Formats: sequence, structure tokens, C-alpha cells
Amino acid sequence: MKNLIITCSISILLFASCDTNDSNAASAELKLVTSSNTTGKITYTDLLAASPMVKSFTVGSLDSEGISYNSETDAITVASRTNNRLESYTGIKSALTAGTDNLILSLSSVTGEFNNARETAVSGDKVVVTQDQLVSNGLINKLFVYQKTTVGFTLLNTYTTNFKLWGIHMDGNDLYAVADLTGDIVQFKNFMNNASGSITPTKRVTIEGLIRTHGITYSASDDVMILTDVASAASATDGGLIVIKNFSSIFASTASAGTIALTNQVRVYGPNSLLGNPVDVAYDNVTKNIYVAERLNAGGQVLTFSYPTVSGDSTPVNARAELGVTSIFVLRK
Repeated sequence: MKNLIITCSISILLFASCDTNDSNAASAELKLVTSSNTTGKITYTDLLAASPMVKSFTVGSLDSEGISYNSETDAITVASRTNNRLESYTGIKSALTAGTDNLILSLSSVTGEFNNARETAVSGDKVVVTQDQLVSNGLINKLFVYQKTTVGFTLLNTYTTNFKLWGIHMDGNDLYAVADLTGDIVQFKNFMNNASGSITPTKRVTIEGLIRTHGITYSASDDVMILTDVASAASATDGGLIVIKNFSSIFASTASAGTIALTNQVRVYGPNSLLGNPVDVAYDNVTKNIYVAERLNAGGQVLTFSYPTVSGDSTPVNARAELGVTSIFVLRK
């Protein structure tokens, strides 16, 4: 990933309009994609366009989670909760040019290998899927590791956990995951090296003041961990964002079963933030913008925050309606 020097001004219409003085500006990319669990749509936004426009496309899954985008293959991948499989859709750029709506399914995994997917994490040609416990899956919390091939997604390994799963993030060969219904996050060191079976976290820590974590993302270049707090699922006003700077040293110095204190956090909470049920989060390490999938307020919103330096009730620099938004992903190249 290239580190670009960017100067940005916020568009009153949509997100950030950015100019770059990098010599490779013509090849720079900043794409934002989202999924929904009610509309059967995904959205695609080129944030480096002169006038960024949100483009909506219909896919073959009414309820999708864990979206990601690969610009080299021009493919969007989601974990379909409608079809209980990984699905990859290609041809976004040609659909933009042609003005068409529907995307064509190009690859998928075997239907029914997971049930009640909540998130994905991508590392090279590997895709990790979280399964949250549900009666229909035998109340089993599970991680699935797939390899993307030219003909589909091949299941390589499966791991059961003794805690409820939601958001995950791959950092090299290590996996970070949230423990749903708690304020805890876990780390699995050398995650991909494990054989299938029951898996125990290398370390589990509590984030002080966090009620129920869902979204998680980590930037190694900035050494910052960003988490979302949905708090009460029924409340549209009690959600929040937590930013932990110098995360690697803070995490390393926190004992397993220990607590990362409030003094090591920058916290965004309050009515101006529009955070009620922020279910997913993404981060761009160049503009320092934080993008949030807010599921409850207004039936779903995509919120953009400037990087917070102090705790408080921050107002998003942009908020746009998106019904049922469940996952969000930023591609920076």
C-alpha cells in the first residue's frame, strides 16, 4: 500500500474530495463499498473522483455481511446470509460505464457450510468468515477459512470458539476478533497455522467502558485500533467509537484478562455522533477518515468521521442514508 501525501476538503454533498501531490496520483485508488441486510444492494463509491457519487448495484443476496473489494479483479465479495455462502461479483467498472444495475455472480463457496455469518476478513487469497451462534447452526460460534481460486472458494479450515463472534480483522497472520455481548477483544497469534478444531485466543482483554463491541479494524501503519460500541441494541443514541493509539505497545503491556484503561482511549459518544448501533467500521490511513456502518439510526446510515484527537460528542463530517447497511470496507492503493 502506498503512503500518499494528501490534502483534503470535505464536500458538503458526499464524503471527502481529495487532491494529491504524489507523482503516482493517476494510479491512486480510494474505494468505499458497503452491504445491506434488507435491500439486496451493495454500494460502490470512488472517493478520489472529482465529484464522488454513490453507485448502487443489485446482487443475488438480500442479506449480506462482510463486504470487501479487490480492484485488480474488480470483484466485490460478501458473506451471504440469504444463501449461506461466500459470493463474489465482478464487473463493477464495466457496469458503471454501461449504467447497468445488476452484478453477475462469478464465484461462490458451497452453500450451507456456514449459517448466520457476521463478518469477513481478507488476507491475500484467504477469506475468513465468522459464524455467530444460532439455533439453526446448533448454537456454534465458528471461524471458516476459505481460499479463493479461479473457480470458487475452497474451505480449508474451521475453528470453533467458546465466545460469540462478530467483527474480525487480519493483521498479517494474526487475527483480532471481538467477543460479542462483551467489551472484550481477542487475538489469535499465527491464526492460519492452526489445525481445524477448537481454538483458544492467545490473549483476551477488556476495553474499559465499552458495553458491546461489534466493529473492529486495525491500521498497522498508524498503529491504531478502532472499535465500535453498539451498547443497547434497542437504543439509537448510546453507540460509540473507540480509538486506541499506539495499540501494539498498549496491547502487549496489557496482561491476558486485563483491561485497557479509559486513559488509553479516545472515545466518541453522544447524540451529535448519530451512533446508535454502529455495526462495522473502516479506516483510511491517508486521510485519517473513519467510516462507520450505523444500522439503527434512520434505518441505516453511512457516517464519516474525522480522526478524533480528544474524547467527546463529535459530529460526523458526512452522513448519508443507506437502508439496512451492515458492513463497510475501504480500499486504499
